[in-house]
Amino acid sequence: MSGAMLHQAVRDILRRVRLDRSHDIPYLAGYSRDGKTIYIDKDLPKTFAAPGGRRRVSVDRYLILHEAVEKALLDGLGLSYPHAHQIALRAEQAAVRADGVPWRPYDRFMKRYIKEAGDDLRRLPKALDLKPYRDEHDTQALRRLQAAR
Repeated sequence: MSGAMLHQAVRDILRRVRLDRSHDIPYLAGYSRDGKTIYIDKDLPKTFAAPGGRRRVSVDRYLILHEAVEKALLDGLGLSYPHAHQIALRAEQAAVRADGVPWRPYDRFMKRYIKEAGDDLRRLPKALDLKPYRDEHDTQALRRLQAAR
């Protein structure tokens, strides 16, 4: 996939959705039931240091791409969450690499924050789509999410 096409797709998606970074979001990011809002955990840093430490890379655009693609595949094509997630992850990976950022350091950065994001569920958005948690049969997370609402 060409970098220019990916950049344009990300710009188009960013114009169509609203970003909300004011909530606790398990697994770092999610979306509203209607797909119009992408949620990114309030405690996830907005940037990470790319290898070499000379530049800071904004992470929101990659997570927004991932969540928008995932939601579109779930709702538009009726894919299961695991399949939609894997395709969205590949799109995220392609966008990261198209920006000249190595995938592994970016992925390590994200994984460092995933557990922390699931630990604190005091401020959940009411419109958060719970379908991914149901489809993954993550009953423990689902119970915690429903209790926190």
